[in-house]
Amino acid sequence: MKTQLPSRLNQILPRITSEAFLSSEGIGNEIACYIFDYPASEELEVRSHTYWLLDRLETHHPTVSVLHLDLLDVVVSYLKQRKLFDKALQLQKSKGDPALLKALKGPLSAEKIRDYISETHNPSDYRLILLSGIGSVWPMLRAHSLLNCLHTAIGKTPLVMFYPGSFDGTTLKLFSRIASSVSQPGTQSYYRAFALVPGEMKL
Repeated sequence: MKTQLPSRLNQILPRITSEAFLSSEGIGNEIACYIFDYPASEELEVRSHTYWLLDRLETHHPTVSVLHLDLLDVVVSYLKQRKLFDKALQLQKSKGDPALLKALKGPLSAEKIRDYISETHNPSDYRLILLSGIGSVWPMLRAHSLLNCLHTAIGKTPLVMFYPGSFDGTTLKLFSRIASSVSQPGTQSYYRAFALVPGEMKL
């Protein structure tokens, strides 16, 4: 029987607060990266549950230090730090989305965002990282590209990415429609991740 979203959401808290999860038991030498996929149409429900999780972690699990990274907030803060935010708004207004995306391709590379996260948040100091806002920054920033390099900044800290799409254990598909692209022909998209709570979605 397929597991529905409310049931899957309810399984997150006990999973991410277990000592086995926080200490990355049972995954060998793999990176402690987990995907919680869900239908993009349920974004508001998942977003609400994410903030409920953060509140619950703070009040009932104070020993679990958690870093929540909303990628939209991260991107805006990064562009403002580099004094590019206002310029980006003007460019979008005057020349449209294609010109903006072309201009931001360099500044918003996955490696630069990783370095910014590392410098401003010290993610390896936390016991848990929650990553959201994936759909809000697409196509400026691609989740699979960030995951492919973010592990160098988070060390052994478990990371959970809330993904509006589908994940079959090997491939991410944003909005269940857009397959993760790869930078080089013949290579695979991001696959070194685990399903946090297996769901009903198929690619």
